Amino acid sequence: MILTGRSLPTIFLSLTYRRSMSTRTYKQAIDCLNSLQSNAAVLEAVRASGGRSSVFAIPEMLEYLSPSDLNALNVIHITGTKGKGSTSAFASSILTKAKPDWKVGLYTSPHLVAVRERIRVNGKPISEEDFTRYFFEVWDRLDKDTTRQHESTPEKPGYFRFITLLAYHAFLDMKVDATVLEVGVGGTYDSTNIVPKPIVTGVTALGIDHVAVLGKTLKEIAWQKGGIYKEGVPAFSMEQPSEGLEMLKERAKELKASEFVLAPILPGLADIKLGLAGAHQVQNANLAVYLVQTFLQRQTGESASGPVTLTDEAIAGLQETKWPGRCQTVKAPSDANLTWYLDGAHTLESLDCCMQWHVSRDAGLSTALPRGSHKRVLVFNCTSGRSGPAFLSAILNKITLQLKLHGSQEAPETYFDDVIFCTNVTYADGAFKGDLTSLSTPENELAELTIQHQLADAWIATVSSFSKEHVHVLPSVEHAINVVKGLSKSSPVGVLVSGSLHLVGGVIEVAGLAEAAL
Repeated sequence: MILTGRSLPTIFLSLTYRRSMSTRTYKQAIDCLNSLQSNAAVLEAVRASGGRSSVFAIPEMLEYLSPSDLNALNVIHITGTKGKGSTSAFASSILTKAKPDWKVGLYTSPHLVAVRERIRVNGKPISEEDFTRYFFEVWDRLDKDTTRQHESTPEKPGYFRFITLLAYHAFLDMKVDATVLEVGVGGTYDSTNIVPKPIVTGVTALGIDHVAVLGKTLKEIAWQKGGIYKEGVPAFSMEQPSEGLEMLKERAKELKASEFVLAPILPGLADIKLGLAGAHQVQNANLAVYLVQTFLQRQTGESASGPVTLTDEAIAGLQETKWPGRCQTVKAPSDANLTWYLDGAHTLESLDCCMQWHVSRDAGLSTALPRGSHKRVLVFNCTSGRSGPAFLSAILNKITLQLKLHGSQEAPETYFDDVIFCTNVTYADGAFKGDLTSLSTPENELAELTIQHQLADAWIATVSSFSKEHVHVLPSVEHAINVVKGLSKSSPVGVLVSGSLHLVGGVIEVAGLAEAAL
Protein backbone atom coordinates (compact mmCIF):
# COMPACT_ATOMS: atom_id res chain seq x y z
CA MET A 1 0.00 0.00 0.00
CA ILE A 2 1.32 3.46 -0.84
CA LEU A 3 0.80 5.99 1.92
CA THR A 4 1.36 9.61 0.78
CA GLY A 5 3.89 10.70 -1.81
CA ARG A 6 7.09 9.59 -0.06
CA SER A 7 6.02 6.23 1.32
CA LEU A 8 8.02 3.03 1.58
CA PRO A 9 7.18 -0.39 0.17
CA THR A 10 5.17 -2.64 2.46
CA ILE A 11 8.15 -4.88 3.25
CA PHE A 12 10.08 -1.96 4.74
CA LEU A 13 7.06 -0.90 6.74
CA SER A 14 6.86 -4.44 8.11
CA LEU A 15 10.55 -4.53 9.06
CA THR A 16 10.29 -1.17 10.79
CA TYR A 17 7.27 -2.37 12.69
CA ARG A 18 8.80 -5.65 13.85
CA ARG A 19 11.55 -3.82 15.72
CA SER A 20 8.92 -2.30 18.03
CA MET A 21 6.39 -5.13 17.85
CA SER A 22 6.94 -6.27 21.44
CA THR A 23 5.78 -2.90 22.75
CA ARG A 24 2.61 -2.68 20.64
CA THR A 25 -0.63 -4.39 21.66
CA TYR A 26 -4.11 -4.78 20.24
CA LYS A 27 -5.49 -2.68 23.10
CA GLN A 28 -3.10 0.12 22.23
CA ALA A 29 -4.21 -0.06 18.60
CA ILE A 30 -7.85 0.23 19.66
CA ASP A 31 -7.07 3.11 22.01
CA CYS A 32 -5.30 4.94 19.17
CA LEU A 33 -8.17 4.25 16.81
CA ASN A 34 -10.69 5.55 19.34
CA SER A 35 -8.71 8.77 19.62
CA LEU A 36 -9.72 9.58 16.05
CA GLN A 37 -12.98 11.28 15.23
CA SER A 38 -15.62 8.58 15.18
CA ASN A 39 -17.68 7.84 12.10
CA ALA A 40 -20.82 9.23 13.73
CA ALA A 41 -18.97 12.42 14.62
CA VAL A 42 -17.94 12.78 10.97
CA LEU A 43 -21.58 12.47 10.00
CA GLU A 44 -22.51 15.14 12.56
CA ALA A 45 -19.93 17.49 11.04
CA VAL A 46 -21.41 16.85 7.62
CA ARG A 47 -24.89 17.62 8.97
CA ALA A 48 -23.61 20.88 10.42
CA SER A 49 -22.11 21.82 7.04
CA GLY A 50 -25.31 20.98 5.19
CA GLY A 51 -23.57 18.01 3.58
CA ARG A 52 -20.73 20.06 2.10
CA SER A 53 -17.86 18.50 4.08
CA SER A 54 -18.51 15.06 2.57
CA VAL A 55 -16.95 16.24 -0.70
CA PHE A 56 -13.56 16.30 1.04
CA ALA A 57 -13.57 12.54 1.67
CA ILE A 58 -12.14 11.54 -1.71
CA PRO A 59 -9.43 14.26 -1.90
CA GLU A 60 -8.36 13.33 1.64
CA MET A 61 -8.12 9.63 0.85
CA LEU A 62 -6.12 10.37 -2.30
CA GLU A 63 -3.56 12.23 -0.19
CA TYR A 64 -3.04 9.20 2.00
CA LEU A 65 -2.42 6.64 -0.74
CA SER A 66 -1.94 5.97 -4.43
CA PRO A 67 -5.28 4.69 -5.76
CA SER A 68 -3.74 2.90 -8.75
CA ASP A 69 -2.46 0.23 -6.35
CA LEU A 70 -6.03 -0.61 -5.39
CA ASN A 71 -6.92 -2.15 -8.76
CA ALA A 72 -4.83 -5.12 -7.65
CA LEU A 73 -7.50 -5.90 -5.04
CA ASN A 74 -9.97 -7.00 -7.77
CA VAL A 75 -12.98 -5.33 -6.21
CA ILE A 76 -16.67 -6.10 -6.11
CA HIS A 77 -18.05 -2.76 -4.89
CA ILE A 78 -21.46 -2.80 -3.17
CA THR A 79 -23.67 -0.03 -1.82
CA GLY A 80 -27.34 0.49 -0.95
CA THR A 81 -29.52 1.64 1.94
CA LYS A 82 -30.34 -1.78 3.30
CA GLY A 83 -28.95 -5.19 2.54
CA LYS A 84 -25.50 -4.10 1.41
CA GLY A 85 -23.79 -5.92 4.29
CA SER A 86 -25.82 -9.08 3.75
CA THR A 87 -25.21 -8.96 0.00
CA SER A 88 -21.49 -8.53 0.65
CA ALA A 89 -21.51 -11.52 3.00
CA PHE A 90 -23.35 -13.64 0.41
CA ALA A 91 -20.87 -12.59 -2.29
CA SER A 92 -17.86 -13.42 -0.12
CA SER A 93 -19.29 -16.84 0.75
CA ILE A 94 -20.08 -17.70 -2.88
CA LEU A 95 -16.61 -16.63 -4.02
CA THR A 96 -14.96 -18.71 -1.30
CA LYS A 97 -16.94 -21.77 -2.43
CA ALA A 98 -16.29 -21.16 -6.13
CA LYS A 99 -12.57 -20.57 -5.62
CA PRO A 100 -11.49 -22.49 -2.50
CA ASP A 101 -7.81 -21.84 -3.25
CA TRP A 102 -8.32 -18.05 -3.34
CA LYS A 103 -7.95 -15.48 -0.62
CA VAL A 104 -11.19 -13.49 -0.60
CA GLY A 105 -11.13 -10.20 1.30
CA LEU A 106 -14.31 -8.74 2.79
CA TYR A 107 -14.52 -5.19 4.12
CA THR A 108 -17.73 -4.15 5.90
CA SER A 109 -19.00 -1.81 8.60
CA PRO A 110 -19.86 -1.43 11.36
CA HIS A 111 -18.57 -4.23 13.58
CA LEU A 112 -20.54 -5.96 16.32
CA VAL A 113 -18.02 -6.87 19.03
CA ALA A 114 -14.47 -6.42 17.66
CA VAL A 115 -13.21 -3.84 15.15
CA ARG A 116 -11.26 -6.51 13.28
CA GLU A 117 -14.59 -8.06 12.19
CA ARG A 118 -14.62 -5.36 9.52
CA ILE A 119 -11.60 -6.88 7.78
CA ARG A 120 -12.06 -10.55 6.89
CA VAL A 121 -10.31 -13.09 4.70
CA ASN A 122 -12.34 -16.11 3.57
CA GLY A 123 -15.06 -15.10 6.00
CA LYS A 124 -12.89 -14.93 9.11
CA PRO A 125 -11.81 -11.69 10.85
CA ILE A 126 -8.09 -11.05 10.78
CA SER A 127 -6.34 -11.91 14.04
CA GLU A 128 -5.59 -9.41 16.78
CA GLU A 129 -1.89 -9.79 15.98
CA ASP A 130 -2.39 -9.03 12.28
CA PHE A 131 -4.74 -6.14 13.03
CA THR A 132 -2.19 -4.64 15.43
CA ARG A 133 0.68 -5.03 12.96
CA TYR A 134 -1.17 -3.49 10.04
CA PHE A 135 -2.67 -0.77 12.22
CA PHE A 136 0.67 0.56 13.41
CA GLU A 137 2.26 0.26 9.99
CA VAL A 138 -0.34 2.71 8.73
CA TRP A 139 -0.34 4.82 11.92
CA ASP A 140 3.45 5.20 11.99
CA ARG A 141 3.68 5.99 8.31
CA LEU A 142 1.16 8.82 8.68
CA ASP A 143 3.15 10.11 11.66
CA LYS A 144 6.36 10.20 9.61
CA ASP A 145 4.95 12.12 6.67
CA THR A 146 2.64 14.96 7.70
CA THR A 147 2.83 16.90 4.43
CA ARG A 148 -0.63 17.58 3.04
CA GLN A 149 -1.57 19.33 -0.20
CA HIS A 150 -4.96 20.51 1.05
CA GLU A 151 -5.48 22.51 4.23
CA SER A 152 -8.62 20.51 4.92
CA THR A 153 -6.72 17.20 5.08
CA PRO A 154 -5.81 16.26 8.68
CA GLU A 155 -2.58 14.48 9.60
CA LYS A 156 -4.66 11.38 10.28
CA PRO A 157 -8.06 10.56 8.83
CA GLY A 158 -11.17 10.00 10.90
CA TYR A 159 -12.19 6.64 12.35
CA PHE A 160 -13.88 5.10 9.31
CA ARG A 161 -11.41 6.46 6.78
CA PHE A 162 -8.49 5.16 8.84
CA ILE A 163 -9.97 1.66 9.01
CA THR A 164 -10.56 1.82 5.26
CA LEU A 165 -6.87 2.64 4.73
CA LEU A 166 -6.00 -0.20 7.09
CA ALA A 167 -8.16 -2.65 5.13
CA TYR A 168 -6.57 -1.64 1.82
CA HIS A 169 -3.11 -2.07 3.32
CA ALA A 170 -3.92 -5.46 4.87
CA PHE A 171 -5.51 -6.87 1.73
CA LEU A 172 -2.65 -5.71 -0.48
CA ASP A 173 -0.07 -7.18 1.88
CA MET A 174 -1.98 -10.47 2.05
CA LYS A 175 -2.25 -10.49 -1.75
CA VAL A 176 -5.95 -11.31 -1.80
CA ASP A 177 -7.35 -12.62 -5.08
CA ALA A 178 -10.65 -10.77 -4.74
CA THR A 179 -12.13 -8.11 -2.46
CA VAL A 180 -15.78 -7.57 -1.61
CA LEU A 181 -15.91 -3.90 -0.62
CA GLU A 182 -18.97 -2.50 1.16
CA VAL A 183 -19.56 1.25 1.07
CA GLY A 184 -19.77 3.02 4.43
CA VAL A 185 -22.34 5.75 3.71
CA GLY A 186 -23.68 6.75 0.31
CA GLY A 187 -21.27 6.06 -2.52
CA THR A 188 -20.16 9.09 -4.52
CA TYR A 189 -18.16 10.67 -1.69
CA ASP A 190 -17.55 7.55 0.40
CA SER A 191 -13.92 6.80 1.24
CA THR A 192 -14.21 3.35 -0.35
CA ASN A 193 -14.96 4.99 -3.70
CA ILE A 194 -11.35 5.53 -4.74
CA VAL A 195 -10.74 2.20 -6.48
CA PRO A 196 -10.23 3.34 -10.10
CA LYS A 197 -11.45 0.18 -11.79
CA PRO A 198 -13.48 -2.33 -9.77
CA ILE A 199 -14.45 -5.52 -11.58
CA VAL A 200 -18.18 -5.13 -10.97
CA THR A 201 -20.46 -2.82 -8.96
CA GLY A 202 -23.91 -3.28 -7.42
CA VAL A 203 -26.63 -1.36 -5.57
CA THR A 204 -28.95 -3.05 -3.07
CA ALA A 205 -32.37 -1.77 -1.95
CA LEU A 206 -32.68 2.01 -1.74
CA GLY A 207 -34.43 3.79 1.12
CA ILE A 208 -34.36 6.92 3.25
CA ASP A 209 -31.42 7.18 5.67
CA HIS A 210 -28.59 9.62 6.48
CA VAL A 211 -30.72 12.36 4.92
CA ALA A 212 -28.45 15.21 6.07
CA VAL A 213 -25.58 13.62 4.18
CA LEU A 214 -27.25 11.96 1.20
CA GLY A 215 -30.41 13.97 0.60
CA LYS A 216 -34.05 13.80 1.61
CA THR A 217 -35.49 12.16 -1.49
CA LEU A 218 -34.98 8.76 -3.07
CA LYS A 219 -33.74 10.48 -6.22
CA GLU A 220 -31.02 12.33 -4.31
CA ILE A 221 -30.01 9.19 -2.42
CA ALA A 222 -29.90 7.15 -5.66
CA TRP A 223 -27.58 9.78 -7.14
CA GLN A 224 -25.20 9.25 -4.24
CA LYS A 225 -25.39 5.45 -4.39
CA GLY A 226 -24.95 5.35 -8.16
CA GLY A 227 -21.65 7.18 -7.75
CA ILE A 228 -19.85 3.85 -7.35
CA TYR A 229 -20.54 2.98 -11.00
CA LYS A 230 -17.38 3.25 -13.12
CA GLU A 231 -16.41 3.62 -16.74
CA GLY A 232 -16.19 0.27 -18.51
CA VAL A 233 -17.48 -1.64 -15.47
CA PRO A 234 -20.82 -3.51 -15.29
CA ALA A 235 -23.36 -1.72 -13.09
CA PHE A 236 -25.97 -3.87 -11.33
CA SER A 237 -29.05 -3.11 -9.27
CA MET A 238 -31.93 -5.03 -7.76
CA GLU A 239 -35.53 -3.90 -8.27
CA GLN A 240 -36.02 -0.34 -6.97
CA PRO A 241 -38.82 2.21 -6.68
CA SER A 242 -39.14 3.91 -10.08
CA GLU A 243 -37.69 7.24 -8.92
CA GLY A 244 -34.54 5.58 -7.60
CA LEU A 245 -34.18 3.19 -10.52
CA GLU A 246 -34.32 5.94 -13.13
CA MET A 247 -31.60 7.86 -11.33
CA LEU A 248 -29.39 4.75 -11.12
CA LYS A 249 -29.80 4.28 -14.88
CA GLU A 250 -28.86 7.93 -15.45
CA ARG A 251 -25.78 7.57 -13.25
CA ALA A 252 -24.66 4.41 -15.04
CA LYS A 253 -24.91 6.23 -18.37
CA GLU A 254 -23.26 9.38 -17.05
CA LEU A 255 -20.33 7.46 -15.56
CA LYS A 256 -20.02 5.30 -18.72
CA ALA A 257 -20.61 1.91 -17.14
CA SER A 258 -20.20 -0.90 -19.66
CA GLU A 259 -23.80 -1.95 -19.03
CA PHE A 260 -26.64 -1.45 -16.57
CA VAL A 261 -28.28 -4.68 -15.43
CA LEU A 262 -31.45 -4.97 -13.37
CA ALA A 263 -30.98 -8.42 -11.86
CA PRO A 264 -34.15 -10.55 -12.20
CA ILE A 265 -34.77 -13.18 -9.54
CA LEU A 266 -33.13 -16.44 -10.59
CA PRO A 267 -35.41 -19.48 -11.00
CA GLY A 268 -35.19 -21.78 -8.00
CA LEU A 269 -33.62 -19.23 -5.67
CA ALA A 270 -36.72 -18.94 -3.49
CA ASP A 271 -36.52 -22.70 -2.81
CA ILE A 272 -33.04 -22.51 -1.29
CA LYS A 273 -32.73 -22.32 2.49
CA LEU A 274 -30.42 -19.34 2.76
CA GLY A 275 -27.89 -19.00 5.54
CA LEU A 276 -29.52 -15.69 6.50
CA ALA A 277 -33.11 -15.60 7.74
CA GLY A 278 -35.82 -13.29 6.43
CA ALA A 279 -37.78 -13.16 3.18
CA HIS A 280 -35.96 -9.97 2.18
CA GLN A 281 -32.68 -11.87 1.93
CA VAL A 282 -33.77 -13.49 -1.34
CA GLN A 283 -33.13 -10.31 -3.32
CA ASN A 284 -29.80 -9.78 -1.55
CA ALA A 285 -28.73 -13.34 -2.35
CA ASN A 286 -29.88 -12.89 -5.94
CA LEU A 287 -27.80 -9.76 -6.49
CA ALA A 288 -24.78 -11.46 -4.92
CA VAL A 289 -25.01 -14.34 -7.42
CA TYR A 290 -25.09 -11.91 -10.35
CA LEU A 291 -22.14 -9.93 -9.01
CA VAL A 292 -19.96 -12.95 -8.32
CA GLN A 293 -20.65 -14.74 -11.60
CA THR A 294 -20.04 -11.55 -13.57
CA PHE A 295 -16.83 -11.08 -11.57
CA LEU A 296 -15.67 -14.61 -12.43
CA GLN A 297 -16.57 -14.19 -16.08
CA ARG A 298 -14.50 -11.01 -16.31
CA GLN A 299 -11.58 -12.30 -14.26
CA THR A 300 -11.28 -15.90 -15.39
CA GLY A 301 -13.38 -16.15 -18.54
CA GLU A 302 -15.57 -18.81 -16.93
CA SER A 303 -18.92 -19.14 -18.73
CA ALA A 304 -18.03 -15.94 -20.54
CA SER A 305 -20.99 -16.14 -22.91
CA GLY A 306 -23.47 -17.97 -20.70
CA PRO A 307 -26.29 -16.58 -18.57
CA VAL A 308 -26.08 -16.19 -14.80
CA THR A 309 -27.30 -19.40 -13.15
CA LEU A 310 -27.49 -21.02 -9.73
CA THR A 311 -24.40 -23.19 -9.79
CA ASP A 312 -23.69 -25.78 -7.12
CA GLU A 313 -21.01 -23.47 -5.68
CA ALA A 314 -23.43 -20.55 -5.59
CA ILE A 315 -26.07 -22.61 -3.81
CA ALA A 316 -23.56 -23.90 -1.26
CA GLY A 317 -22.26 -20.37 -0.68
CA LEU A 318 -25.75 -19.00 -0.12
CA GLN A 319 -26.68 -21.81 2.25
CA GLU A 320 -23.56 -21.41 4.35
CA THR A 321 -23.48 -17.61 4.56
CA LYS A 322 -23.21 -16.25 8.07
CA TRP A 323 -23.82 -12.62 8.96
CA PRO A 324 -24.33 -12.11 12.71
CA GLY A 325 -26.82 -9.62 14.09
CA ARG A 326 -29.18 -9.76 11.13
CA CYS A 327 -32.44 -11.70 11.69
CA GLN A 328 -30.48 -14.04 13.92
CA THR A 329 -31.83 -16.40 16.58
CA VAL A 330 -29.44 -17.28 19.40
CA LYS A 331 -30.21 -19.56 22.34
CA ALA A 332 -28.59 -18.28 25.53
CA PRO A 333 -25.82 -20.80 26.31
CA SER A 334 -26.32 -20.61 30.09
CA ASP A 335 -30.09 -20.07 30.37
CA ALA A 336 -32.53 -22.55 28.82
CA ASN A 337 -35.36 -20.07 29.37
CA LEU A 338 -33.79 -17.33 27.26
CA THR A 339 -33.76 -16.88 23.47
CA TRP A 340 -32.30 -13.82 21.77
CA TYR A 341 -33.56 -12.47 18.43
CA LEU A 342 -30.92 -10.12 17.06
CA ASP A 343 -31.40 -7.67 14.22
CA GLY A 344 -29.60 -4.36 13.95
CA ALA A 345 -32.25 -2.79 11.73
CA HIS A 346 -31.88 1.01 11.83
CA THR A 347 -33.99 2.34 8.96
CA LEU A 348 -37.73 2.23 8.41
CA GLU A 349 -37.25 -0.22 5.55
CA SER A 350 -34.98 -2.56 7.50
CA LEU A 351 -37.26 -2.44 10.55
CA ASP A 352 -40.13 -3.50 8.32
CA CYS A 353 -38.07 -6.54 7.26
CA CYS A 354 -37.07 -7.19 10.87
CA MET A 355 -40.66 -7.28 12.10
CA GLN A 356 -41.77 -9.37 9.13
CA TRP A 357 -39.21 -11.93 10.30
CA HIS A 358 -39.90 -11.66 14.02
CA VAL A 359 -43.70 -11.71 13.87
CA SER A 360 -43.69 -15.08 12.11
CA ARG A 361 -43.67 -18.79 12.90
CA ASP A 362 -39.87 -18.75 12.52
CA ALA A 363 -39.37 -16.42 15.48
CA GLY A 364 -41.80 -14.64 17.80
CA LEU A 365 -44.85 -16.64 16.76
CA SER A 366 -43.16 -20.00 17.10
CA THR A 367 -45.64 -22.73 18.02
CA ALA A 368 -43.08 -24.40 20.29
CA LEU A 369 -44.39 -22.30 23.17
CA PRO A 370 -48.07 -21.28 23.31
CA ARG A 371 -48.74 -17.61 24.06
CA GLY A 372 -49.17 -17.11 27.78
CA SER A 373 -46.45 -19.58 28.69
CA HIS A 374 -43.64 -17.22 27.71
CA LYS A 375 -42.82 -13.53 27.55
CA ARG A 376 -41.66 -11.35 24.70
CA VAL A 377 -39.34 -8.42 25.34
CA LEU A 378 -38.16 -5.63 23.06
CA VAL A 379 -34.75 -4.05 23.71
CA PHE A 380 -34.39 -0.96 21.52
CA ASN A 381 -32.26 2.09 20.90
CA CYS A 382 -31.66 4.42 17.97
CA THR A 383 -28.80 6.77 17.14
CA SER A 384 -27.48 9.29 14.64
CA GLY A 385 -30.47 11.60 14.71
CA ARG A 386 -32.91 8.96 13.51
CA SER A 387 -36.58 9.35 14.41
CA GLY A 388 -37.27 6.96 17.27
CA PRO A 389 -41.01 7.69 17.50
CA ALA A 390 -41.44 7.02 13.77
CA PHE A 391 -39.53 3.75 14.17
CA LEU A 392 -41.72 2.60 17.06
CA SER A 393 -44.88 3.48 15.17
CA ALA A 394 -43.62 1.47 12.19
CA ILE A 395 -42.87 -1.50 14.46
CA LEU A 396 -46.39 -1.49 15.89
CA ASN A 397 -48.00 -1.11 12.47
CA LYS A 398 -46.01 -4.06 11.13
CA ILE A 399 -46.93 -6.18 14.15
CA THR A 400 -50.60 -5.51 13.39
CA LEU A 401 -50.23 -6.55 9.75
CA GLN A 402 -48.17 -9.66 10.55
CA LEU A 403 -50.52 -10.92 13.26
CA LYS A 404 -53.40 -10.62 10.81
CA LEU A 405 -51.37 -12.35 8.09
CA HIS A 406 -50.66 -15.32 10.35
CA GLY A 407 -54.23 -15.55 11.61
CA SER A 408 -53.24 -14.72 15.18
CA GLN A 409 -55.87 -13.43 17.60
CA GLU A 410 -53.27 -11.57 19.66
CA ALA A 411 -53.65 -7.85 20.16
CA PRO A 412 -50.69 -5.97 18.68
CA GLU A 413 -50.57 -3.76 21.79
CA THR A 414 -49.66 -6.76 23.93
CA TYR A 415 -47.30 -8.48 21.50
CA PHE A 416 -44.43 -7.42 23.77
CA ASP A 417 -44.79 -7.92 27.53
CA ASP A 418 -41.92 -5.56 28.37
CA VAL A 419 -40.02 -2.94 26.41
CA ILE A 420 -36.55 -1.73 27.34
CA PHE A 421 -34.97 1.44 26.03
CA CYS A 422 -31.27 1.63 26.87
CA THR A 423 -28.17 3.41 25.65
CA ASN A 424 -25.40 1.63 23.76
CA VAL A 425 -23.03 2.02 26.73
CA THR A 426 -21.67 -1.47 27.36
CA TYR A 427 -21.36 -1.78 31.13
CA ALA A 428 -23.30 -0.67 34.18
CA ASP A 429 -20.33 1.36 35.46
CA GLY A 430 -20.61 3.61 32.40
CA ALA A 431 -17.66 2.11 30.56
CA PHE A 432 -17.52 0.78 27.02
CA LYS A 433 -15.68 -2.30 25.87
CA GLY A 434 -12.72 -0.83 23.97
CA ASP A 435 -13.88 -2.00 20.53
CA LEU A 436 -17.38 -0.68 21.23
CA THR A 437 -16.37 2.79 22.39
CA SER A 438 -18.61 5.45 20.87
CA LEU A 439 -18.29 9.20 21.26
CA SER A 440 -21.25 9.96 19.02
CA THR A 441 -23.77 10.78 21.74
CA PRO A 442 -23.32 14.00 23.73
CA GLU A 443 -22.43 13.36 27.38
CA ASN A 444 -25.46 15.25 28.68
CA GLU A 445 -27.78 13.07 26.56
CA LEU A 446 -26.21 9.94 28.02
CA ALA A 447 -26.36 11.25 31.56
CA GLU A 448 -29.99 12.30 31.26
CA LEU A 449 -31.01 9.36 29.02
CA THR A 450 -32.64 11.90 26.73
CA ILE A 451 -33.21 9.61 23.74
CA GLN A 452 -34.38 6.72 25.92
CA HIS A 453 -36.98 8.84 27.70
CA GLN A 454 -38.19 10.14 24.34
CA LEU A 455 -38.58 6.57 23.12
CA ALA A 456 -40.44 5.54 26.28
CA ASP A 457 -42.79 8.53 26.01
CA ALA A 458 -43.44 7.72 22.34
CA TRP A 459 -44.21 4.08 23.15
CA ILE A 460 -46.65 5.00 25.93
CA ALA A 461 -48.31 7.62 23.75
CA THR A 462 -48.72 5.14 20.90
CA VAL A 463 -49.82 2.21 23.09
CA SER A 464 -51.81 3.98 25.80
CA SER A 465 -52.96 0.70 27.34
CA PHE A 466 -49.39 -0.51 27.91
CA SER A 467 -48.45 -0.63 31.60
CA LYS A 468 -45.79 1.92 32.47
CA GLU A 469 -44.34 -0.59 34.92
CA HIS A 470 -43.27 -2.69 31.94
CA VAL A 471 -41.50 0.19 30.15
CA HIS A 472 -37.87 0.37 31.28
CA VAL A 473 -35.46 3.26 30.65
CA LEU A 474 -31.93 2.11 31.42
CA PRO A 475 -28.42 3.60 31.20
CA SER A 476 -26.51 0.62 29.77
CA VAL A 477 -26.69 -2.68 27.94
CA GLU A 478 -25.68 -4.49 31.12
CA HIS A 479 -28.65 -2.95 32.97
CA ALA A 480 -30.97 -4.17 30.22
CA ILE A 481 -29.59 -7.70 30.31
CA ASN A 482 -29.99 -7.83 34.08
CA VAL A 483 -33.69 -6.98 33.68
CA VAL A 484 -34.09 -9.68 31.03
CA LYS A 485 -32.37 -12.27 33.22
CA GLY A 486 -34.72 -11.39 36.04
CA LEU A 487 -37.72 -11.99 33.80
CA SER A 488 -36.38 -15.34 32.59
CA LYS A 489 -36.25 -16.74 36.13
CA SER A 490 -40.01 -17.31 36.16
CA SER A 491 -40.78 -18.23 32.54
CA PRO A 492 -39.24 -18.58 29.06
CA VAL A 493 -38.40 -15.23 27.48
CA GLY A 494 -37.79 -14.27 23.86
CA VAL A 495 -35.93 -10.98 23.43
CA LEU A 496 -35.87 -8.94 20.23
CA VAL A 497 -32.88 -6.57 20.14
CA SER A 498 -33.10 -3.98 17.37
CA GLY A 499 -32.69 -0.36 16.31
CA SER A 500 -28.89 -0.30 16.33
CA LEU A 501 -26.10 -2.69 15.32
CA HIS A 502 -24.02 -1.16 18.11
CA LEU A 503 -26.72 -2.19 20.57
CA VAL A 504 -26.77 -5.72 19.16
CA GLY A 505 -22.98 -5.91 19.52
CA GLY A 506 -23.20 -4.77 23.11
CA VAL A 507 -25.79 -7.45 23.90
CA ILE A 508 -23.62 -10.15 22.30
CA GLU A 509 -20.69 -9.00 24.42
CA VAL A 510 -22.42 -8.61 27.80
CA ALA A 511 -24.77 -11.58 27.50
CA GLY A 512 -21.89 -13.88 26.63
CA LEU A 513 -23.28 -14.79 23.22
CA ALA A 514 -20.10 -14.35 21.19
CA GLU A 515 -19.30 -18.04 20.77
CA ALA A 516 -22.85 -18.88 19.75
CA ALA A 517 -23.60 -15.75 17.69
CA LEU A 518 -20.34 -14.98 15.95
